[in-house]
Amino acid sequence: MKVLGLIGGMSWESSAQYYRLINEGVRAARGPTASAQCLLWSFDFSAIEALQHKGDWASLEALMTDAGRKLAGAGAEALVICTNTMHLMADAVETAAGVPLLHIADPTGAAVKAAGIGTVGLLGTAFTMEQGFYKDRLATRHGLDVLVPEAEDRALVHRVIYEELVAGVVLEESREAYRGVIERLVARGAEAVILGCTEIMLLVGQSDSAVPLFDTTSLHAAAAVELALN
Repeated sequence: MKVLGLIGGMSWESSAQYYRLINEGVRAARGPTASAQCLLWSFDFSAIEALQHKGDWASLEALMTDAGRKLAGAGAEALVICTNTMHLMADAVETAAGVPLLHIADPTGAAVKAAGIGTVGLLGTAFTMEQGFYKDRLATRHGLDVLVPEAEDRALVHRVIYEELVAGVVLEESREAYRGVIERLVARGAEAVILGCTEIMLLVGQSDSAVPLFDTTSLHAAAAVELALN
């Protein structure tokens, strides 16, 4: 079994889900006493969040590459960034660490294509929805047409993530608001919706959508298990 290096704490609410899902996957594959061999670097998300909203991506890249190097130095044989937004510097982290990095968009894109879907909506932080690093990878590597919500809906989705979900707050009115965002994406042609923030799984599930939802946390964790075991 490979040793996985998990770069988490962004937020710890979703990192806890990664830890659970990866260990459940290893147990299912290897037997009831089996668990994953992994190392976890967990950031103080308050520092990360402040730099994100300042737009100081250079400082964030320095922090992320340092974490990747430290995990590799401690014995990690593959890296998993436990958040969508910070894949903005995935290539830099992989290069600095010198070990493979499992990009969250790849198992997600593969699952969408395997379902025969060509046009997909994307929910996430404003950074993920508005910058090209994520949408472009889905388009160029997986041939997907990616729709993002209109500006007002993007602001709503972003606010709920940072003001509620990262703090473990799950509100019914926010769930209902997300349902509306999903409905409007479907009306514009989305055949499915990617939950492109690792905390969104805490708020909405398949029962909240008329089209398939693809949860990046679950898909990324399952791919990490496959990588570790194979």
